[in-house]
Amino acid sequence: MERSEILETVRKLAVETLEVDGDAVVETAVFADDLDADSLDLVELVMALEEAFDISVPEEELEDIETVGQVIDLVQAKLG
Repeated sequence: MERSEILETVRKLAVETLEVDGDAVVETAVFADDLDADSLDLVELVMALEEAFDISVPEEELEDIETVGQVIDLVQAKLG
């Protein structure tokens, strides 16, 4: 799956889950600072991503995730 396709899905889910403007969901956006997302918001977003991409993301893999780009990298790795 192309990186741009993953970004579009992440953007759509972030708009629904985090209630942010889609234009704010760019690869360089930091969840805590730019999207005002706390750890609970991220858990909800990851659950939505797991469902959308049919992947599993253990909590320990989320510890270093800070940006939208890192989420895209994680999803790409899971999709292999």
